[in-house]
Amino acid sequence: MTTTPARSLGRMAGLFRALADETRLGILVRLRDGEQCVCDLADALDAGQSRLSFHLKTLKDAGLLRDRRQGRWVYYALDREAVAEALDALEALGGSARGFRLAAARRGD
Repeated sequence: MTTTPARSLGRMAGLFRALADETRLGILVRLRDGEQCVCDLADALDAGQSRLSFHLKTLKDAGLLRDRRQGRWVYYALDREAVAEALDALEALGGSARGFRLAAARRGD
């Protein structure tokens, strides 16, 4: 069994906290095909600006999103390295992401 430094555990916990919300997962799903304007995200998720801003900040603070300003709009995109890091953390916990998917399928999740 390998040991995981406390810093890595803290990073993993931060990533999983950021992922533990239906709205934030919806944002990530919307961004998997590429960058989107915050205005488009608000419309697609039927979320108010204040609520959406909170969730975007949470994801950005966790390192899962990148943003850029163009004029008066802010555009968001997935940080693919951070997403890969979250997948690596899951693989480290369960042996492989495939194993997690199979176990969830068996449970009916």
